[in-house]
Formats: sequence, structure tokens, C-alpha cells
Amino acid sequence: MNSSSDVNQSDSPPFCLLGAVGYSRSLDTCVLEVVVILFLTVLIIAGNLVVIFVFHCAPLLHHHTTSHFIQTMAYADLLVGVSCLVPSLSLLHYLRGLNEELTCKAFGYMVSVLKSVSMASLACISVDRYIAITRPLSYATLVTPCRLRVCIVLIWIYSALIFLPSFFGWGKPGYHGDIFQWCADSWKTNPGFSTFIVALLYAPAALTVCFTYGSIFKICRQHTREITQRHARFSSQADGDKGERCEGCPDKRYAMVLFRITSVFYVLWMPYILYFLLESAGLYHHMVASFLTTWLAISNSFCNCLIYSLSNSVFRKGLGRLFSPLFPSCLGCTDAKKAPTPVSLRPDPRCQV
Repeated sequence: MNSSSDVNQSDSPPFCLLGAVGYSRSLDTCVLEVVVILFLTVLIIAGNLVVIFVFHCAPLLHHHTTSHFIQTMAYADLLVGVSCLVPSLSLLHYLRGLNEELTCKAFGYMVSVLKSVSMASLACISVDRYIAITRPLSYATLVTPCRLRVCIVLIWIYSALIFLPSFFGWGKPGYHGDIFQWCADSWKTNPGFSTFIVALLYAPAALTVCFTYGSIFKICRQHTREITQRHARFSSQADGDKGERCEGCPDKRYAMVLFRITSVFYVLWMPYILYFLLESAGLYHHMVASFLTTWLAISNSFCNCLIYSLSNSVFRKGLGRLFSPLFPSCLGCTDAKKAPTPVSLRPDPRCQV
């Protein structure tokens, strides 16, 4: 009897969050989970490595205060990508000798902390831009390199502490470790801890981003309206061109930047947060929904570097220099099409989002 039961257990497919549909008997693994996780892992690691290398190769990027938060976010997201190798190796049966409970808890805690650092960095970037626009004259005295370093250290400490109670039996930090069967079956969420995380992390970050970029959009729209009224009053083409060159903040540009920032943040994170609250309250539970919402939120680690770094013209120049040895002919084409250097070496901080 024992031998027959062992044979049945060995013939049965292993634990797969997406069900036995994606299980391959020839490969003896959950194919769908492996493909999704490995694909996101490669994108996250490659994208954030490019961001880190560009920042090291382009000294001009260090003159912008937001670069400190972008680098912090890039390092945190890079560690997210590296940590995602753990479930991939587990699904490929390379981590059979490790304690599943300890591995599951460590991986879930690590990813939760790193995503918290990334989310807090996004909020700090929006606050930095808000200060630069609302207080341009006192910005240099308010935002100093020392205060930036202290803020980054506090982000890491706060992120590490806020998820620490989960190790003492109070709730579950997220569904990142549900690839392991122990996490999916035995590590249960707690309504109190879930409310605690939403109230101290998710909600403040979302409200900060919405308030700051909403205020930035209103200020830029007001500036554009004042310029339009000034043009109509004086009807001087020379003054008009000069004013446009100084401002450089049309409504369309700020509307698109605000749309990209808020839409990507909510599209990728709101499904996870909603499922986190519903599952913690015992209203809804589904393994497929858990897997999809979790890894959709993790994919934000790759989108961050696209939104906040590729929108920077100095970053694009550094990216071109980084890949210039691979594409020398394209470098010559871009050099030929370069526009004349602007008169002002330091752009108006009000026109940076």
C-alpha cells in the first residue's frame, strides 16, 4: 500500500499556481510559471543594469537631485530581478535541499522590502519635483546632498521595518512566495496586517504621487495661460519666442507625463492591492489571480526605468554613449543631426517633471 501511494505521489504533477494546464511531464515543471517568471527576470535585470551603467558613464546625470532616487530605485529593482531567480530555480527543482518554509519567508520578505523601496522612491521623486516647482528660489537650500542621503537611508530602514512583523506571525507581506506550496497553503494573510501595510505604505505613496503631480500639472497650466495672455496683450513675436523658449512647458507635455506616471503606477499596482485587501478579508481567493496580480506588480520594476530614465534627455545621451561602440555608424548620424547648444546651461527647474 505504501509503495503504491508513493508511486501515485511521484506520478502526480507538482504544485503549480496556474494549475496542471501548464505542467509538462517531459520537463517535470510548471512551464507557464517558469516562462513568465524568467521572462520578467531577464527584463528587470537587463533594464536596470542599463540604467545603472548609464548613470556611472554619464557624470552630468549626477547634477540632478532626482538621479539619486532613480539610482536607488534601479538598485532596488535590480535586486528584485535577482531575487526572482529563487522561484525560477525552485520550479526547475534546483532548490530541493533548502527549507521550503524559510526560503519562502525570506523571498517574500525580501521582494516586499525591495518593492517598498521602489515605491517610496517614486513618491520622493514626485515630492522633489513639487518642491522644485513651488519653491524654485529656495530649492537648492532645501534639497541638499546630505538630506538626500538621509532620505534614502530612511527609505531602506522604513521599508525593512514595516514588513518585519510578518516574521513574528502577524500576517503575510504578499503573494510573492506563493510559488512555494508552503507559502500558498500555510502562510495566511491577516486583515489587520494588510490594513497596516496599505495605511502606512500603499495609500501614502499613491496619494503623494497624485497630489504632487496634480499640483505640478495645475501650476504648469497656469503658467501657460499667463504666457498666452501676455502674448495676446503685447503681441510681440520676439518676446513670445523668448517666453516660449524660457518656459518650454506646454500643456500637452505635462499632461502626457502625468498620464504615464499615474496610469502605469495604478494599472500595475491596483489589481495587486485590491486582491490583497479582498483576500485578507476572506472575500475572494484564487491562485491564478494571486499569481497574475503579483507578477504584474513586480513587472513595474522594469517599467520604472523606462518611465523615469528614458524621459531624461541627458540619460538618452548617456545611453547613446554606452552603446556607441556597438553602433558606431548610428553615432555619426546622431552627431550630424544635433541641434545647436542652448544658451542656458542649467534648465529651469520648473520645467522638469
